[in-house]
Amino acid sequence: MSELIEDGAARAIVEGRHGDPFSVLGLHKRAGSWVVTVFAPGAERVWVLTGKEKAHPAESWGQGLFLCALPRKSAYRLRAEAGGQTWEWDDPFRFGPVLGEMDEYLLGEGTHRRLWQVLGAHVLVHEAVQGVHFAVWAPNAERVSVVGDFNFWDGRRHPMRRRGATGVWEIFVPGLGEGAAYKYEIRGPGGALLPLKADPVGFGSEHPPANASVVRQIAGAFGDDDWMAGRAARQGIDAPISIYEVHLGSWRRAPGDRMLSYLELADQLTGYAADMGFTHIELLPVSEFPRFPLIQFHSAEHHCPYRAHTWR
Repeated sequence: MSELIEDGAARAIVEGRHGDPFSVLGLHKRAGSWVVTVFAPGAERVWVLTGKEKAHPAESWGQGLFLCALPRKSAYRLRAEAGGQTWEWDDPFRFGPVLGEMDEYLLGEGTHRRLWQVLGAHVLVHEAVQGVHFAVWAPNAERVSVVGDFNFWDGRRHPMRRRGATGVWEIFVPGLGEGAAYKYEIRGPGGALLPLKADPVGFGSEHPPANASVVRQIAGAFGDDDWMAGRAARQGIDAPISIYEVHLGSWRRAPGDRMLSYLELADQLTGYAADMGFTHIELLPVSEFPRFPLIQFHSAEHHCPYRAHTWR
């Protein structure tokens, strides 16, 4: 076993403090053999599946770390057993990077103009497998992991790949899809674990008080051609304007005292404003903050802070 993995590297993996996990986990050539290294906490036995479901038993290093020497380099899947149950999965550490060299260069230079296309969580097909690609900028981190229900919120299971000096970390997690809740676990300078972080470039979020990011597909083309065609006339200098200024978080509550989602607000708020005779809606800051500092007038019906302005 000592020929297949260095003891210090193995301990760093199982303790979640290895800064370059892709150099240890996955398929690598060691001691003249192709070796698959798998970290599967809770598994009692692990097999590496190659070819036509040929199962190669892996040897346990301990603490959830397994190693399997293959006769040759091969594509593979993993199978594990625990408590009489078995499961299979694609090893995220067998996949290459998703971000290309040009992305890495522009990110490092600070001139990338399409950050939303490279950072955040994206559902895609990578190396013929569907999953989710995660990427986040954390330049001072010693280790970054993506965590969620899919890995029991365990930062040791999906540590990410550092992309050179860009400060960006990435990983492709096969089998995930839209709707998965996630956060990032960051091991900061000196090895301190920071509180879990939501994705600063996330495209979805849980409803408060929950605050995890949620994997969402980025919307496609807009279907507002008719509205855009008449916008100029409605915005003319001689057109009447009546603005309803509203704070989304406190305008109206859903059953169970839950905040409304943007989709629910789009349906309820626009109809309410139109019925009241307003032509425009002005949103107060949509980011969360502890107090609402402006002078407020409250609707007796909805108990919502708003101010109405009318120009004619």
